[in-house]
Amino acid sequence: MAQRALPLPAARLGRAVSTAGAAPEVSGVVLLLPDGETDSRRRPSTFSYAAQLPFARTLARAGQDDGLAVHVVRYRTRGWNTDADPAADAHWAADEVVRRYGDIPVCLVGHGMGGRAALRGAGHTAVNSALAMAPWLPEGTEPVKHLAGRRVLIVHGTNDARTDPELSYRLAERAKKANRDTCRFEVHSDGHALRQHRSEVMALASDFIRGSLFARSYARPVADAFAAPPPLGLRMPLAAGFGRSLRH
Repeated sequence: MAQRALPLPAARLGRAVSTAGAAPEVSGVVLLLPDGETDSRRRPSTFSYAAQLPFARTLARAGQDDGLAVHVVRYRTRGWNTDADPAADAHWAADEVVRRYGDIPVCLVGHGMGGRAALRGAGHTAVNSALAMAPWLPEGTEPVKHLAGRRVLIVHGTNDARTDPELSYRLAERAKKANRDTCRFEVHSDGHALRQHRSEVMALASDFIRGSLFARSYARPVADAFAAPPPLGLRMPLAAGFGRSLRH
């Protein structure tokens, strides 16, 4: 007799990452969406969650005065699969933010497959911004019209051997036509994990999130990237040392 497939576990939000001295009231939320696999019904590994925690702490420290809460989303499965499961989990997580915190802005932040989920899930009414880092974007398959009214940032290493940076450029081109508040930064000589220029990437992410969620002024390079027409604003180089002196 054939065994019945077990139901998928529910998606979950990890505990809010906070720092000492953080504002007591939450005014904005970042949902971190981990990387994953193309096809897999297996439950996500604990490593995929733990790997996001250092990034979560960095963002929480940067936004502690603004009332930022950071949650890592625990997917139901580790694969994108045929139903875009991580994007559905991102949508559920945004619903959960509204239930817990009320009407506050949400930024979806993802890496690899999580970057695709961040862009796909940005149509949720609570989401005002999306950051996709080294996103996995199969050519010509991703919608962009739902990005209108959101701030969108894509960051990609030029030496990424796992996800094609040219495909993220092509999506950014399409997205820019639907939404002028789209920009893309290239991290020259860096790979998929964006480790070589990690401090600059973290500073860029923090600046984008604070500007998008809390109406802070963007750093000059970010403001210039939003304002510049294609291809300039979509091939903006991430300068060495970004973050040491963000505003001048």
